[in-house]
Order: sequence, then C-alpha cells, then structure tokens
Amino acid sequence: MLKADNIVSIRQYYLAVFITIILITILTARFFQLQILDYDQYSKKANSNRIRKVTTSAPRGLILDRNGQILVDNLPTYILNAVPGELSNKGQTFKLISKLVNYDSLALSKSYGRYYRGRFIPTRIAKDLTFDQISRLEENRLNIEGVYYQIFPERYFPSTVNASHILGYVREVDKGIRQSLNNPTQYELGDIIGWSGLEKKYENYLKGKHGIQFYQVDAYGREAGYVSDFPPRNPEPGRNIITTIDLDIQYSLENIMEGKKGVILIGSPETGEILGAVSKPDFRPDIFTGRILTDDWNDLLLDPGKPLVNRFNQGLYPPGSIVKMITGAVLLDHQDFDPHLTQDCVGAYQFGDRVFGCWLEQGHGKVDLTSAITQSCDVYFYRTIHYYDLDKLSKYFKKFGFGALTDVDIEGESKGIVPTTDYMNKRYGRFGWSTGALLNFSIGQGEILVTPIQVLNYTNILASKGITSKPHFVMSEILNKNKDSLLPAEDWDRITFDMEQVVIHPKGTGKSANPLVNGANVYGKTGTAENPHGEDHAWFIGWLDFLENKYSIVVLLENAGSGGAIAAPIARQVFNDIIDLNSLAAK
Repeated sequence: MLKADNIVSIRQYYLAVFITIILITILTARFFQLQILDYDQYSKKANSNRIRKVTTSAPRGLILDRNGQILVDNLPTYILNAVPGELSNKGQTFKLISKLVNYDSLALSKSYGRYYRGRFIPTRIAKDLTFDQISRLEENRLNIEGVYYQIFPERYFPSTVNASHILGYVREVDKGIRQSLNNPTQYELGDIIGWSGLEKKYENYLKGKHGIQFYQVDAYGREAGYVSDFPPRNPEPGRNIITTIDLDIQYSLENIMEGKKGVILIGSPETGEILGAVSKPDFRPDIFTGRILTDDWNDLLLDPGKPLVNRFNQGLYPPGSIVKMITGAVLLDHQDFDPHLTQDCVGAYQFGDRVFGCWLEQGHGKVDLTSAITQSCDVYFYRTIHYYDLDKLSKYFKKFGFGALTDVDIEGESKGIVPTTDYMNKRYGRFGWSTGALLNFSIGQGEILVTPIQVLNYTNILASKGITSKPHFVMSEILNKNKDSLLPAEDWDRITFDMEQVVIHPKGTGKSANPLVNGANVYGKTGTAENPHGEDHAWFIGWLDFLENKYSIVVLLENAGSGGAIAAPIARQVFNDIIDLNSLAAK
C-alpha cells in the first residue's frame, strides 16, 4: 500500500514539474514575442499613449501671372482645434467659446462632428479667427481646457482681378471628400484641396507637405511639452506655378465685360498661351475661402446668370458666320472651284422645297468668295456648298479643332458637336434629314455646337497659318506645335486677305473692330448665331498685329444680337487697350 502511494506521489511530482516547464515555456515564448517579435507594435502603442502627433498645414504654392505678379497668395489665419478626450463638458465649453469670440456654437458643434477622427486626435472646430479672438481665448485658457489654436495658411487674392474661372477655388477636405479621393492618405480632415480651375488641375504642384510636431502628454491626455526623441518635420510649401495670364490684359477684359453676359479670350497665336480669359457673370474668388455662408452659396446656385459655369470652357454655342473661312477652304480644295466667280444674292435661296434666307433681306447682289466673307453673305455659301457632302465639310471642321477637346489645362471642357452623316442618321433616322442640313452647317448653324476655347484654338490656327500650339494657361517649356499647316500657302494668304477686308472694307461687317491706329493691323470675322432659346449670340474673332506681336481674340456676347454691331466694337475696345499697354511698355 505504501509502495502504491509512493508511485502516485512520484507521478504527481513529475506531472507538476511537466506542467511547470510548460508554463515557463509559454511565458518565455510570450515574453519573447512581446519583447522581440512584437516590440515595434507595442512600442508604438505605448508611445501613442504618451505622445501626440500634431500636423501643421503647409502653404500652397503661389499662382503668378506671366510677369511674376501674384494672383493667388496665402494669408496666415487662426484655426481652433479641440482634443475630444480633454473636453470635460463639450457643450459648456462650446458655449463659452461662442460667447468669448462671437462664434455660433452650433457651427462649432457641426465642425466638431465633421472633422472628428478620434478621442485624442485634434479636431477642428473653428477657423478664420482673428488675433483679438485668439487673445480672448488665451485669457480664459483655464476655463476651456482641451482647446488649442494653430496658424493656418488660407488662400488670399491680392490682385485687382477676379479670374475666378481660370484660378478656380479650393475646398476643405471633410469625411465625404476624403473618401472620394484616389489618394485619401495624402490628406487630413481640414486640409484644403483644389476643387476647380488651375487650383484643381495643378493640385499635385500646389499642394505642400504637412509638418509634424510631437508632444508629450500626461495620463489625462494633456500636453506636457515637446518630445526630444522625435524630431519635428517642418511643413514644405507647395510649388509655385507661372500662368500665361497678363494681369493688365485680364484687368481690361474684366472691366469691359462688367455687366455683360459672355466671353472674351485673348491669346498668342504662335504659342497657344492664353493672355486673358473672362467668363461673365463670374464670382468673387475669395467667396470659397474661409466659411462660405449658406445664403452666399444659394445665391450662386440660383443666380439665373449661372456665374459658376465656365462659359469659355463648358458653354456650347452655334458659331454662326465665324466659321465661313472653313467652308471657303473646302471650296478652295476643289480644283474646279473659281473664287472669283460671282454668285447672285437676292436675300434668299430656294433649295428643293425650302427657302434659305440671307441675313441681309435685300441681298448682297453679285459676290465672289472674298466679298462673301467680307460682307458675310449666306446665299453665296448656300449656292456653292451644296455640290459637296456633309462629311467633307465635317472633316475640315475637325481639322480646325472642332468636335474634339483642345486639352486646355482647365478641367470640365465640353467637346461640342460636329455633325456627320452617321450623327444625323442616329439622331433623325436615315430619311429624317436632308441636304438642307449641309447648307445650315456651311454658315455655322444647325447641329454644330462649339466652345469659345475651341474658337480661340481655331482663331490661332487662322492667325498662324496652321502652325500653333494648343491653348494653355500655365507656362510650359515644351510646346508641341502642329507641324501640319493644313492648307496650301495660297489658301492661307487668301483667308488672311479676306479677314483683313472684313475689318477695313467700307462694307465689311467687322469694320467697327478697327482701332484705326497707325501700325495696328486687324483681321477678323463677325458672326450672328441664331439661338432657339432667345436673342441671337454675337461673335467676333480675329487678331491684332502690332509692334511685331500678334494677339488673337474671341468675343462672344450671349443674347446680344448682331456680331458686327455688338461684338466688333467690344473687340475694338480690347485692341485699343492692348495697343495702349504696348505703347507704355515701349517707352
């Protein structure tokens, strides 16, 4: 019996030893895992409990005009952050802040919810505070624990122009915007991001890199000084961009277009650089800086003038007679066509069972190609183009950049419409349209729709005889020019001569565009585009040749009437201002 008891005791002993060894092994393995394998992970957790990482916003790059004048700058403002874990009574704290700085407590709460990321992560609750407001908060520091201020670089517009559809605007990154981004990790809540115009297109250039500061925090989450083991990283400003815009020209265009609805564009035909661009109505560029009021936003959205629409990039319009040079080029391409042969214009032309009228009811009499362009005779083109087909004309329109994106460096560009046989068949059915569509197309009416930026590109092609670069708003060292001149040299010479006659001939529809200044040569074409939704749109296109410089121009006045009566005088105003600026620069 005793022997059996001894055997049991020995077994229990060895079992206890075995269990002890197993436990020691497990504890040793766990210790090894914690201290060696998972050291980095738990070290970070420990650090996160005693160290707070605070980011500082980097200023965006400046946007400059072609001469280095600042169009968009940064202005230091104050923002207010709250650390949720340090707020003993959030509602009471927000009420006190509201009372001290006259800031809506509801807005504080909304911002808190909008930017909340975690219990010990600073959360933005207010922005655009003044130094006086910050001073009042600092005087009451003991009563608003957990609330801190930071300096924040806000967008600032120091120049004399709006240029709102060129420059665009920025928005604050909230949870919704951050989730929609392709690179959300590069942005923190409260950052600003380019949302339209050049601010959006060149976001990767303009955006800077955050700075980082590490703070020691106590057991209650309160900051207790900097952490010397973690060196701070200073914010890196974004890169500046130099635009093609001439501030003086832009200022002139905006003044001339004040109170009007439409577009003016000024370009350099040889380079494609855009020197000035106005789309009216527009908006103040600083309206999206800081806190945009609901009433201001609603006013923009509900404004019947649609100030948020970038007309030169997105607006679609029938071009009217400004495209008659393309139709002329199609005619000249046929070996049997004689540009000197006259056609009789009696104010209308009957084609089949339809009558197509000329804009001049009494008619122009006998006209050849030059006088047809000079006086903008419609009947001449009705009579000559119907021997061709729709696709032949469409092909030439596409050669001049219509029906395709110009790839201008502002997003949201519309493509426009150049009708083809396939397009007409799909829209109206094979037997739902006739050759009459070709006649309308030949004078820029019917199905064709263009954007003003396409028209500027077309004007540049005319002025440079086919050798130009695509329109752009930011200076580029690499300019890929179109090396195909598109037309024979003699055809370009004829087009240039005809467009000069439009301006200098007594019967020229664009004579009101002539500045009548020695040494200033102007070439142009007017257009009056029928608008099914209201009054006609007035067009003028062309270029000024002065002091060995060329300036292309596009003028579009919505619902304004005749191009010759309305748009051409506007062009003359612009030309006179450019001549004055050149004369001053030459002195």
